[in-house]
Amino acid sequence: MDFSLSPEQAMLRDSVERFAAEHGDFPAWRRRVAAGEAFDASAWAQMAQLGWLGIAVPEAAGGMGFGPVETMLVAEGLGRSLCRVPYAGSCVLAPALLAESDPLLGGIVAGTVQVAAAVGEAEGRHDLAHVATSAVRSGGGWVLDGAKSFVPDGATADWFIVPARTAGGVADTAGITLFLVPATAQGLQVQRHRGPDHHHHARLVLRQVEAAVLGGVDAGLGPLEAAVDRAIVAHLAEAVGSMEALRDTTLAYLKTREQFGATLGSFQALQHRMVDMAIACEEARSLLYLAALQLDAPVMARRRAVSGAKARVGQCATFVAHQAVQLHGGVGTSDELAVSHHLRRLRVIDVLYGDAAHHLRRFAAATDAMAA
Repeated sequence: MDFSLSPEQAMLRDSVERFAAEHGDFPAWRRRVAAGEAFDASAWAQMAQLGWLGIAVPEAAGGMGFGPVETMLVAEGLGRSLCRVPYAGSCVLAPALLAESDPLLGGIVAGTVQVAAAVGEAEGRHDLAHVATSAVRSGGGWVLDGAKSFVPDGATADWFIVPARTAGGVADTAGITLFLVPATAQGLQVQRHRGPDHHHHARLVLRQVEAAVLGGVDAGLGPLEAAVDRAIVAHLAEAVGSMEALRDTTLAYLKTREQFGATLGSFQALQHRMVDMAIACEEARSLLYLAALQLDAPVMARRRAVSGAKARVGQCATFVAHQAVQLHGGVGTSDELAVSHHLRRLRVIDVLYGDAAHHLRRFAAATDAMAA
């Protein structure tokens, strides 16, 4: 399999690397966090100017119409620089569900509109088919009632994509419909909170909220799963960028920090640990490539690749982050060092859209289905 980049993709990668270097000013990052900023508005505006917010948006809607590889390249840079922007949800997941004629796509590309997917429910345990939120016909439209327990980067969203049940039981795979709800809708309560990764997330409470159908009635689960898989791969790319930043930061620290009259990097035991970190980064990158290239594959092959990568990359990321903290010593846990914040972000990514246990079950089910 050929993993080499095209000339256009290489240019995008170089541009992303410059962007990550420009936005890697950690003291400035801490000042924005301390000021309570929900996301990095200057980075978001620059990404819009560069056209990156429209990478996954069709050309007919004003986007670039690129694929998962280009999305992956941008997300890596965000992870490397700890950039706090709602990229995976608003610019990857949402465009996969919106129609090409939807005017929201133009706002997404321009950076003036943010769309978040409210897929998590308290009893769902990461299962997208577990939908207790109900939708009933009212006049010529629909009315929603229920709650969504966790909406990634939902605190600043202008619109929400809300799965609701229009038929069947709570855990049935059929009978799920997607709805588009404005953040200002009457009866919608957006409970905003800041997560351990300093991203601003939300919970939703819906009481008789009028909403518009997105896609087909009772046929929302398949498109939702495919869109969430694309968001998962974008987050995995962010995780790989974050892991490699930790690897490089830790290596630089070991080369300069002295103990017992010698640099820490001269001790063979610590060299071995750095090698283990490097191997974990390469393993995660390989799984990321596989998942990205399988996003347009048949359903079971896509599920198997994405869930396998999600489970293992999370394990690799946790290992790399813990090694980085330990090799830095006590300062590695401090708020003043980026290392601890990379750890926090990687832990959040690990549980976004399903933890390792959930995705291992999904991987096994897809494997069995492919073998049948």
